[in-house]
Amino acid sequence: MRRKGNSGQILLIAAFIMASLLLSAQLYILEVGKISGEAESDSLNDFVLGIKLGSRHVVIGSLANISNGGQGSTLATNLQKWSSLVSGQYQFGKNILNYTLRETAPYSSGTWMCWGTSGLGISSACADFAYKLSDREANINQSYFMNITTTLLIESSHQTVSGNVKQVNVTLNLFNEAEPASARQITVYYKVLDAWQIPDETNNYTILNYGNGTCLASFVASIPSQNVEVSAHLVDQRGIYVQANATSAQI
Repeated sequence: MRRKGNSGQILLIAAFIMASLLLSAQLYILEVGKISGEAESDSLNDFVLGIKLGSRHVVIGSLANISNGGQGSTLATNLQKWSSLVSGQYQFGKNILNYTLRETAPYSSGTWMCWGTSGLGISSACADFAYKLSDREANINQSYFMNITTTLLIESSHQTVSGNVKQVNVTLNLFNEAEPASARQITVYYKVLDAWQIPDETNNYTILNYGNGTCLASFVASIPSQNVEVSAHLVDQRGIYVQANATSAQI
């Protein structure tokens, strides 16, 4: 049931455009500051901030692409392009942006996808950066890291209405970097025999958004098996996809 489509590629292109615009804007401010001799220190700080924000956009866009079915090498490819772009922008001295993809378990090539059956889903990307800038008037040497993580937690309970008909409730909690987040798209599934079904109006399907990263989905369905398996597939506001499966508890 993994999500695939063109949305991840579109988000990636948008992320690169945003990162490039940030870098270009801060570079212009820096050059104007050098010419005028005003606020050079602030301009340099803003330039470095622009590089960090650009790095964040590239990591987010790459994770959105990968989680929506893109290639696992997307993060490495895009960070190489971003590093080359940054290093070629500043012409007044040495300007180098290096990156290292996180390889510490559970990360591999900078990404970690955990879409399990225990009610937990994680889509994450992590990279370490080292930025160096030096010219006659400035010397900057900074290290920073970007950890972009979308986490989904689901819990479910159900009760028998009559026969095989069951009332099922699914609670969903979404987080961006451990902070409550909103979803752009939510799809809930339930399993009948070996097939996953999507509840609709015929199932009296409702979803209540509490506005703090928590949603409650409810539906009625004929499920002959004793175990009720549910799944939730979400896309957060950044375009990052995550899913989690769980066994519903009978009440």
